[in-house]
Amino acid sequence: FRKDYRQPNYWIKEVQLDVRIFDGETKVEAVLSCELNTSVASPGAELVLDGEDLKLEVVELISADGSAKALVEGKDGYELSSEGMVVRGVGSNATFKLRTRVAIEPEKNTQLSGLYFSGCMYCTQMEAEGFRRFTYFPDRPDVMAKYTSVRIEADKKQCPVLLGNGNEIDQGTCTDDPSRHFAVFQDPFAKPSYLFAVVAGKLGGIQDTFTTASGRTVKLAVFSEPENVDQLDHAMVSLKKSMKWDEDRFGLEYDLDVYNIVAVNDFNMGAMENKGLNVFNTALTLARPDTATDGDYERIEGVIGHEYFHNWTGNRVTCRDWFQLTLKEGLTVFRDQEFSGDMGSPAVKRIEEVRILTAGQFREDGGPMAHPIRPESYIAMDNFYTSTVYCKGAEVIRMYQTLLGRDGFRKGMDLYFQRHDGSAVSCDEFRAAMADANSRDLSQFEEWYLQPGTPQVEVRSSWDASKGTLSLTIKQKVGAGQAHLPEDRRRNKAMLIPVVVGLLERGTGKEVMPSKVLELTTEEQTFTFEGLSTEPVPSLLRDFSAPVKVDYPYSDEDLAFLAAFDTDSFNRWEAAQQLGAKEIKKVYAAAPGSAYQLPAGYADALRRILTDKETSDLSLLSYALVLPAESALMETMTPPINPVHLHEARGAVRKAIATALKDDLTKRYQELSPAAGEPVVIDGVNAGKRRLRNLCLGYLSAFQDADSVALNAAQFKEARARGCMTDKLAAFGNLVEMPDTPESKQAIGAFFEDAKGDALVVNKWFGMQAGADVPDGLARVQRLMEHPDFTLKNPNRLRSVVSVFGGNVANFHKIDGTGYAFMTKMVLEVDKLNPQVASRMALTFSTWAKLDPARQALIKEQLAVLNSKGGELSKDTFEVVSRVYKVA
Repeated sequence: FRKDYRQPNYWIKEVQLDVRIFDGETKVEAVLSCELNTSVASPGAELVLDGEDLKLEVVELISADGSAKALVEGKDGYELSSEGMVVRGVGSNATFKLRTRVAIEPEKNTQLSGLYFSGCMYCTQMEAEGFRRFTYFPDRPDVMAKYTSVRIEADKKQCPVLLGNGNEIDQGTCTDDPSRHFAVFQDPFAKPSYLFAVVAGKLGGIQDTFTTASGRTVKLAVFSEPENVDQLDHAMVSLKKSMKWDEDRFGLEYDLDVYNIVAVNDFNMGAMENKGLNVFNTALTLARPDTATDGDYERIEGVIGHEYFHNWTGNRVTCRDWFQLTLKEGLTVFRDQEFSGDMGSPAVKRIEEVRILTAGQFREDGGPMAHPIRPESYIAMDNFYTSTVYCKGAEVIRMYQTLLGRDGFRKGMDLYFQRHDGSAVSCDEFRAAMADANSRDLSQFEEWYLQPGTPQVEVRSSWDASKGTLSLTIKQKVGAGQAHLPEDRRRNKAMLIPVVVGLLERGTGKEVMPSKVLELTTEEQTFTFEGLSTEPVPSLLRDFSAPVKVDYPYSDEDLAFLAAFDTDSFNRWEAAQQLGAKEIKKVYAAAPGSAYQLPAGYADALRRILTDKETSDLSLLSYALVLPAESALMETMTPPINPVHLHEARGAVRKAIATALKDDLTKRYQELSPAAGEPVVIDGVNAGKRRLRNLCLGYLSAFQDADSVALNAAQFKEARARGCMTDKLAAFGNLVEMPDTPESKQAIGAFFEDAKGDALVVNKWFGMQAGADVPDGLARVQRLMEHPDFTLKNPNRLRSVVSVFGGNVANFHKIDGTGYAFMTKMVLEVDKLNPQVASRMALTFSTWAKLDPARQALIKEQLAVLNSKGGELSKDTFEVVSRVYKVA
């Protein structure tokens, strides 16, 4: 519980490690320099060390004169438990050193937490609680120590490359065994244990340098398996862009002499910001035009930036405890969003962020796992690396900038680093820095850290023609976003909500009032705008100024007007989304089998977007033409909801759009088609062209007729020849939904053959088939799992099939319950191997309360099966299952 935070009895001031890697066993010797924390403990207090799955060999107390005293198990020495070791025989000295040696087996570590073996390398993942699987230590983020000597030793042939945090200060051949070598690393900056890293293996790589603003030269390197070295250039370019951007935008310069990135195939997360030695999932590092899509390139740039930006927001200033995770993650997500927007299109990036938020985080807020961005309690910390902590946390940071302005936000950041560099702090310290730097009272803003659920805001307008005034009455429905939660998890208090508003002249689209920040601080407030000649159309929550749901009675005509003329790019997109949502809900509410025809006004609005030749950013047009996601729609509908019926309703609207705009879609597709032999260029302009072209292809594929099959087969062939994965994957995704055609079967074989064993390309091959909207989806997934290249032990491969199937609405939610039973079986199997991945798979059941009664009953049966396993489940999966089952 967050309220129970207490500092440790001892601080660890310095750490010395000797890591000796052998085949089948690794020895880790640690010397901890301990200092009594006199604010909470007295001399002789016990030293609490975390530890899991460690074979303890030595425990010694080292006195000031260097003499060592072996401690024995017992009340006067140390006591072991499944969670660690309590050392009681430390004596009365305020400072002392403790030496331990343990043996671990990284080759058997399928949890991928701690030190483990992946393909051709040993590597670590310590966040959140992996260091305790490496050695005995107070494994908590507020214990920040200097790692003055980390010696890594391994076989020269098996592990020719040795990497650690910080700067390499020594290396050489082992004197007692010339077949082995070592390297010693030193990190001059204090860090928590979760930022420690070791990598040893057969690696290839590329090198470069970066000159900082103060003139220092930093050595840069990106490593991977040797066969993937030709896919590392984009990561290096992205790193250098990140370093320059952080200097320009926030005045933050890199602080070590070296910065290494290592791409690892087996990795639970996306990437890890270990000080000076980032470890990345290969999916977020490797890219080449024939193996990676435009989306992959964009994600890699963003995540490379994210991990680099952590050097200051997370490493130099870190979290006091894990409840404060959003302090580093929400802030750093915001920073990487700003970076990606500056590197490409801010408007497109904002739309992409909000699509993720409304389709994923809003769903989390509306379910049994809802929690504030700063949780109050947890069983397994790994379960709180959530979209709420990350994405909603970033929105909370963005609201500071909206309220204080960009310059004011920078002032707050400067004061934050000035006060807390080298410290472990809480979210309250960040809020205080923002408030103090700008002389603002932000006490009410704390509610964003305390309340779960998505706030709901109602806006109503009143026009007074005689006075030329428009009044907007804005009401926050206090507690409405928490109504689904138990009483003890609700907090019904008004929040500080920045609502950015603009006013547009009806008919011409002229902006009669530019964006203005309205601060909603009470349950209801009215804002009046004067000097208007005609009643304007309000543009509300511009740039999505707060993560809330807004209710305003726009007419279809108003939405079509905003979609065409709003000067806020985000709200143009949002208006098109609302038009699409209305149509889907209309079909959903109609009697099954009812005929549907696209309204002329909506068709005209979409046609204007599709044929727009003035907008240079074609990604904006593409996103405006995409129908809202079903998960986002469900958060705006009243339960019970039949998910398959909703899926079919969206499909009906999609096909109606294709029918109404077929000629325009065909023409636009042809206009955007590359010339014969045209090279594949990776940049924002060309990505926009491909995005819009493939959107047209997707709509034209809705007919699933001979023409659409031929069109996709032709694009697939052309993309193979050009080496363009973006276009190839788009055509492949359409063809696998026409599974009985010769063209589909040929594409499935050709795609796999082209992969030539490239794990990330093979993941795409698996994923597209697992997500295909076909009647026998589950049977196809089960056959995919029989493929020799499928494995449960690699998280990327597992997610490409099982997790993707969990998002396959028509098949996962089949009324016979087979999809639910399959997922239960997989959760139980995977939980024995990798609890972090299994717990996330269990989350597929979290929306059960919104579904129709028949599906609710089916999911409850599966939750009962999972819950009955009780003590057999990992704490990660138990926490998710128990929370979801409790509501059931």
